[in-house]
Amino acid sequence: MKEVILDAQTRALGSKGDLAVLRKTGKIPAIFYGKNIKSEAIAVSSKVFISIMEVNGANVIIDLSFKDGKKAAIVKSLDKDVLTQNPVHIDFHAISLEDKIEVLIPVHIDGIADGVKNFGGVMEFIVREVKVEAMPRNIPQKISVDVRTLGIGQRITVADLPELDGVKYIQDSSTLIAHVIAVAVEEKTPEAVAEGTVAVQPEVISKGKKDKEVEEAGKSTAAASQDVAAGGTKK
Repeated sequence: MKEVILDAQTRALGSKGDLAVLRKTGKIPAIFYGKNIKSEAIAVSSKVFISIMEVNGANVIIDLSFKDGKKAAIVKSLDKDVLTQNPVHIDFHAISLEDKIEVLIPVHIDGIADGVKNFGGVMEFIVREVKVEAMPRNIPQKISVDVRTLGIGQRITVADLPELDGVKYIQDSSTLIAHVIAVAVEEKTPEAVAEGTVAVQPEVISKGKKDKEVEEAGKSTAAASQDVAAGGTKK
């Protein structure tokens, strides 16, 4: 893993307002801490930090340059603005270049799976990062896995990831990384009415006002019939 230098400026702990002012000057407030090290509030250049991340990835070793010398660190936590996605706070964790550390490494899919390309399947990416243990200088920027031979129903697990010099996978080997699944085909329903036939409408039971209207109409018809019958007997 490449090492880069980033100037670190010590700062006083401040309020949210103080931090907002600091960000407006192009600085990102941060904390530098580690084993047997007193935590320090620092600030780093936003422009330089973003450039480092874009070029080297999240697991780059950063040599923080203080007035009294350089101190190796990795980014342990990064807070971003919800809207702009710009970094607003960083936790730098001090490391020893002589001791192994555990980090999450992004998994990169190479190629298009055979089951997707030739059989209409869909690739599902389940786990995008895996935890590894390695010496700081052996930490890879990413882990690439070739999926071009993957057919429908086949999968890639941690056990299938490539072996890397000086890197140990400490995540469960059965952890699913990605797999190819078949697309569910929706069955075409037969036409409800065949050509040349008459559709049978379902029976609808009227309720509420219509029921009352039908009932009143029935009463009127019955009354009329009685009047007719009565008129017929008076001759």
